[in-house]
Amino acid sequence: MTSPQLKLAGALGHELADKRIDILRRIGEAGSISEAARAAGVSYKAAWQAIDTLSNLAGATLVERAVGGSGGGGAHLTPAGRQLLQAADLMREARAQVLAKMSRGGADQLDAPGLAALGLRTSMRNQLPCRVKALKPQGQAIRVELVLPDGGSLFSRITRESAQLLGLQAGLPVLALCKATAVTVAAVSKAAAGRNLLHGHATRVSRAAAGGEVALTLPGGLSLVGFAGPGCGLKVGSAAVACVDESAVVIALAG
Repeated sequence: MTSPQLKLAGALGHELADKRIDILRRIGEAGSISEAARAAGVSYKAAWQAIDTLSNLAGATLVERAVGGSGGGGAHLTPAGRQLLQAADLMREARAQVLAKMSRGGADQLDAPGLAALGLRTSMRNQLPCRVKALKPQGQAIRVELVLPDGGSLFSRITRESAQLLGLQAGLPVLALCKATAVTVAAVSKAAAGRNLLHGHATRVSRAAAGGEVALTLPGGLSLVGFAGPGCGLKVGSAAVACVDESAVVIALAG
């Protein structure tokens, strides 16, 4: 049987964004998923989630496990897993060299979240640089409060495992992502109650009678795209408010 081709670009596209590569490396060193999870400061479930995601992205099995007790038994890296770590090391060295060169040229003044977003390929049109302000557990989820450049708040609801793998903590620069279809735009007087209400001014408004796409400029200068319903009454320059459900806000690290 032919071994599947290892998709390094897919798996390493997120190497700097969370702890997945670190967990893989610790499994190779410790020979145990449970020990790797403890050393990385994540739950056993989060560690397996990390390996499952990496394996999907790589298109190959990265870890093989020997069935054991409650601790999960032993585990070792496959040849594909070891190859992925070697590639990660080379990418880390290359990145360090590029950043050092940019710093010598004064490019270290560039905004890190914004710079990282240039290499982010996603269907989500709204990408807002911000910082983590606070994390509040709510059942099996974590409610993350983010601060936008203008000082306004944006909330995201994610799983505990995702928060662990991203290493979220107060002060961390991140990107808040959401689809335009998840953003409802209305005139201020027609806005529904909700936690994620972002006020701004319309810069582009669809002329469709049934409603359509609206682009807003927020107080800090960021742009946000959403959709308004029929009879929204909005026109260019109108004050408007965008409503975004917390579960629709995705958090990405800046690298």
